[in-house]
Amino acid sequence: MTLEILVVEDEPGQRELIVSMLKSEGYRIREADCVEAAIVEIKARTPDLVFSDWKLGSLSGMDLLNFVKREFPELGFIMATAYGTITNAVDAIQAGADDYLTKPYQRQTLLLAISKVARSQALKRENKALSSALSQQQSLVGLVGKAPCMQKVFDRLSRVSGTDATVLIGGESGTGKELAARALHQLSRRAHKPFIAINCGAIPENLAEAELFGAEKGAFTGATALKVGKLEAADGGTVFLDEVGELPLLQQTKLLRFLQEGVITRLGAQKEQQLDVRVIAATHRDLRLEVAEGRFREDLFYRLNVVPVVMPPLRERREDIGRLIEHFLRLHSGQYGLDVANISHQAMRFLLDYHWPGNVRELSNRIERFVLLGDEAELTQEGMAVTAKDEWQLPDEGIEWEAFEARCLAQAMARFDGNRTKAARWLGMSYKAFLYRLEKHRLV
Repeated sequence: MTLEILVVEDEPGQRELIVSMLKSEGYRIREADCVEAAIVEIKARTPDLVFSDWKLGSLSGMDLLNFVKREFPELGFIMATAYGTITNAVDAIQAGADDYLTKPYQRQTLLLAISKVARSQALKRENKALSSALSQQQSLVGLVGKAPCMQKVFDRLSRVSGTDATVLIGGESGTGKELAARALHQLSRRAHKPFIAINCGAIPENLAEAELFGAEKGAFTGATALKVGKLEAADGGTVFLDEVGELPLLQQTKLLRFLQEGVITRLGAQKEQQLDVRVIAATHRDLRLEVAEGRFREDLFYRLNVVPVVMPPLRERREDIGRLIEHFLRLHSGQYGLDVANISHQAMRFLLDYHWPGNVRELSNRIERFVLLGDEAELTQEGMAVTAKDEWQLPDEGIEWEAFEARCLAQAMARFDGNRTKAARWLGMSYKAFLYRLEKHRLV
């Protein structure tokens, strides 16, 4: 990138000489003959560096330097003067100038000063970018948690984030498996490409192949247009296969071929397509047991399980509960633009002692409801009665599952005034799975 320099000099002949020298070196130059004009130029389009004379009429180069360091502190600045005294030099440097030249100066001296400041500015930008990247990495790989078990997870995520290795994330529902997958994507070279999450358990079996691999027009009844599959849509990026243990055996075979060869064939097509997709999978099931019982392909398991990561349940990282509460209070209050009252000591004690069967997702949901409703009953035993462990048991005579599921969905929709996103989150379901079940029970 060519450096852009603003030359501020009130003497036309001297300004023309400086501009000529700098242009001959390939720099892009803008000019100003006073401090007021220089400020207008800087505000209009910030240059990379200002080269200013000390004496500039009613206002001085020091006035301009003070403005720059106050309003544009990262802008490079070189001061020049015919009144070169030690006092002026010290004043300029102490005020934030990057360098100081005394007139008359040689061409080589000027170019060396410009080059030195340009390198310094580039280094500052590089350090700022690095700090920003490290800060982002900390916020992603540092998810939320200081417990030793979580630090092991963060370390493993950071080690493989820069690679294309396939990762299998295990753990109970609600432990943050998708969040870990997104962290891997954001920290990878693929961060600017798509991240596509697929809930394998929410795809109807007869549509699984078309959803994953795509379908040509007319490939099956109802295929009235070309359908691009999820894997193809993620080309260059990352696919997250959530609940991969739910994938039908036929699609497991096709997924295995993709992992081995990197190619797919749309349903109804003859031509193969080569894709560049990183695969991250997750499951709450014991896939080794699924393999032993013939429900999951052993060869696919080993293809997915190149780097295993297990998200610990919240009960195993109790020291993080307080930190997570603070995090979710900030998150949800900012999300809804609401001021939140402090949680009482009694309610906080309950939250810290509770066993959290729904893990981090349950904690987030409870805090979100507290933020929305401002009622501590949402945080205490009264608000948790329906989810607390062992507080609700199936009746001895059993239940009619379809009717029970429909009632749960209807109550969730009623609780959140028809807001499907919040209802799905409250039930601990993905949005897609929730919509599928609403349609299944004709509640839409």
